[in-house]
Amino acid sequence: MAVRYPRPLRPGDRVGITSPSSGVGEKHLERLHVAIRDVEARGFEVVLGQCMDGSGHVSAPAVERADELMSMLTDPGIRAVVPPWGGETAIDLLPLLDWERLRAAEPTWLVGFSDLSTIITPLTLLTGAATLHGNNLMDTPYRVPEGLLSWLDIVEAPQGHRFTQSSSSHHRHMGWDDYAAVPEVRDHRLDTPGQWTRLDGNGDVEVEGRLIGGCIETLCNLTGTGYLDTSAFARAGAADGLLVYVEAAGGDAFTICRNLHGLRLAGFFDEANAVLVGRTSAPGASSLSQHEAVLDALGSLNVPIIADVECGHVPPYMPIVNGARGRLVHTSARSELTQMLN
Repeated sequence: MAVRYPRPLRPGDRVGITSPSSGVGEKHLERLHVAIRDVEARGFEVVLGQCMDGSGHVSAPAVERADELMSMLTDPGIRAVVPPWGGETAIDLLPLLDWERLRAAEPTWLVGFSDLSTIITPLTLLTGAATLHGNNLMDTPYRVPEGLLSWLDIVEAPQGHRFTQSSSSHHRHMGWDDYAAVPEVRDHRLDTPGQWTRLDGNGDVEVEGRLIGGCIETLCNLTGTGYLDTSAFARAGAADGLLVYVEAAGGDAFTICRNLHGLRLAGFFDEANAVLVGRTSAPGASSLSQHEAVLDALGSLNVPIIADVECGHVPPYMPIVNGARGRLVHTSARSELTQMLN
């Protein structure tokens, strides 16, 4: 199964906005409008879906959310679908999606992270369509630091394009901006220096493989199902192995340790040539740090494990294309991830 890349977006193309998980409450509507205007400023037409209600933990009943997502992903006039953010229970959509129809449809960019990993990762694994684990719609107005890209940059790239993103010199230590009070905020408070960290040992790392991964706390719930078979994906289109990335949303170190053990036992990392771990602000425990939790669960893989990568819930964000060919370099002089859309 060759990876299928959506065609690049061009001015005039339509971008769908729907909430497969959590919607947008009234106090955050102005931020939503700011983000929409930014997408429109790139020359795209925005199609706002009906499943957007933010009064509960989901935007609409599961059938309605699934139908709207299916409609947007299979509409040839919509070239990208970008939810406002994640949420909690996107897992209820999986049995309601028409996977055969998605396999037959021309691929459309689906963008997001956090709870959206529950959908975008299976979409790549089951249909071969590339998906984009990146900043959500509500993050779009933020200025992108040097060395990183926005999801908007990537969805405009042609098949065969090659791009490199590098480690940011600073990240945000804690907290989130108050969109209700300052809906037009565009500058992250990147107040803490940091760099990528090799957890499994020392020495330079240069390794390649197809990229796949997502949020630990959501993907771990798919173990034992047909939605998370990375080994089959590798056999079908990545015979030379995978670069697997994972990131913790907020679970404490014991929770993350258990979740990663479960993912490993289920074979999620079997074809990994290396593991990238997103930087997290999630708490450690008295006897176990977040880094130690990763090593406890994944150290036996005997592959490079690079932590504090900008692919998680700590700004800034490094968008990663599920299915892209990746080349990871981590040395004393540079830390970077090159992605190739082929």
